[in-house]
Parts: sequence; C-alpha cells; structure tokens
Amino acid sequence: MGGTMHEVEYLTIHGHRRAFVKVGQGPTLLLLHGLGCDHTTWEPVIDMLAKRYTVIAPDLLGHGLSDKPRADYSLGGYANGMRDLLTVLGIDRVTVVGHSFGGGVAMQFAYQFPERTERLMLVASGGLGPEVSPLIRAITTPGYHQLMGVLTLPGVRHVGLAGMRALSGTGWKLTRDLREVAEIYDSFKDPHARAAIRHVVRAVVDWEGQIVTMADRAYLTDAMPMAVVWGRDDRVIPVRHASNAAALAPKARLEVIPNAGHFPHKDHPQRFAKTVHEFVRTTQPAAYSRSKWRRLLRDGQLGPVSPVAPLASVTDVTSA
Repeated sequence: MGGTMHEVEYLTIHGHRRAFVKVGQGPTLLLLHGLGCDHTTWEPVIDMLAKRYTVIAPDLLGHGLSDKPRADYSLGGYANGMRDLLTVLGIDRVTVVGHSFGGGVAMQFAYQFPERTERLMLVASGGLGPEVSPLIRAITTPGYHQLMGVLTLPGVRHVGLAGMRALSGTGWKLTRDLREVAEIYDSFKDPHARAAIRHVVRAVVDWEGQIVTMADRAYLTDAMPMAVVWGRDDRVIPVRHASNAAALAPKARLEVIPNAGHFPHKDHPQRFAKTVHEFVRTTQPAAYSRSKWRRLLRDGQLGPVSPVAPLASVTDVTSA
C-alpha cells in the first residue's frame, strides 16, 4: 500500500509476527488503520504527529506485513492484540485513534482496557450505524473468495486498478476515495489476505449492514475524552454517522472536514494533525476509576439511544 517511509519493526506475539512503525517521543498515539489497509495509510501525518508524540502505527493481524493466520479476527481479538503489543513495548497508556474498521477496534480497546486508554478519536469510523458500502457487504457473500480470485488475476487486476486510479483523479466527489479502494483491491491478490479480510468482515457486517455498534456502550465514554472526525464527502460510511456519534456521546468533539472523503487524514493531513494535537492539548487524559466504571456499568443506558441531531446542525458549527 504505497511506499513505506518509516522503518517497519516486528514482534512475534502468540506465535504470530506483527509489523508496526514506532517513531517520535512524548505521549503515545496508537493509530489503527481500516479494513484492507495497513500502517501506510497514516504516512501523510506520521512525521507531523511524531514531532510531539510517540506514534505507534501497527499493521493489524491479517493486514500489510503482519501475519495472516487462521485466527481470531473479532474486534475483541484485535483489541487484545493491541494491548499485548503495547505491553511488550513497555507502553502503559495511549490516546487511540481509529480509522474506519480501526475505529471499531479503537472503541473496543477503550471499552476493554479503560485503564490503558487516555482518549479516543474515531475517524470515519465503523460501529456508529448500520449503513456500509455495498462493496464491503459483498465480502460476506458465499462467492466472494472465488470471485476475487478471478478479479485479482494479473491482467484483470491491472485493468481494474488503472480504471479506478484514473477515475480517482477526476476530482468528482463520488470517485474521491477510489485510489485508496484500488490499493485495497490490489492487496486482495494474496489469498491469505483475502481470507483474513473475509473473517474480519463477517465478524462485524452481514448482508443488512454493520452488526457491531457502540450504541449500547456509548455511555461509557462519559469517563473518557472522545473526538469524532469525518470527511463530508465520505462514500464508504455516510457522514451522517457523525451525527449518530453526537447523539450517542454528547460530550464528544465533532469535526466534519469539507472537501474530504473516507480518508480525511490523507485528503487534508495538516488539518488532521492539527485536529489531533488540539484534542490532546486541550483535554485531560482519562483517569481510570474502578468505582466510576462500576457505577457506569451498573446504571447503564436507559433504553436504546437513536440519533437525534440532524447533520446540518452538527456540521455547520464544526466544519469552518
């Protein structure tokens, strides 16, 4: 997925080799990429963030340069893997930043390990509503593995990649994210990567859409600073999911970036890095309290929360 600018390090945990980049000094940011991507999705912002922070950007299991075994590809399994990686690296607490599927992992990490989580930032995140791109839903269908085997044969793949990259250069909002989609498609030429992605998607998506949601646990973010960032022109996960976040977690900061798609950190890297820094600079790290956590769990959320804020009322204030 693009040229790697930073040195990739490896650790073997539970018998599986895990790739990651670690640069910079200061408080730790854990950057979690999306489905079919790897740590290089963060390359446009790593150096800017590393001026102030220790940046750790792993390739999640089944992605990039990490191993692609038959393994636990659930959100909980990924959160455990991140906890173990941080433990081996001697890092106790992090601000976790998750993009797309990585946002679901970030939410799960914050939920499972609140004592390790200082803040939570979700970027065009899954887990905030059922809608998802039909292309992602299609991965759950029975013929997906065989079809992708054909579509990723060299001749077919090169034609498909060239077409997507050409369309992505038109400047048309509907095709804005196609260059990144092309890179994900290219990674599917590896049958082990295809199989891993299918396991990942089946854990969180069915034919009706996303089945894992933060809605039933969003009240737990009362104990933790949270920010939500979205591209206004996102065609993968609709920007209206940002208003779901505002309804579910009223204390969360919300920023919708104009002229950006599903990868706002790549469309506007300087603005994104500034947004991360402002979030960290102006919030206190969560102080984990077992008694407060117990109280939140015991009192819980009174009934399901449905989105109440129409998107216009949210974005007009935050996207300037």
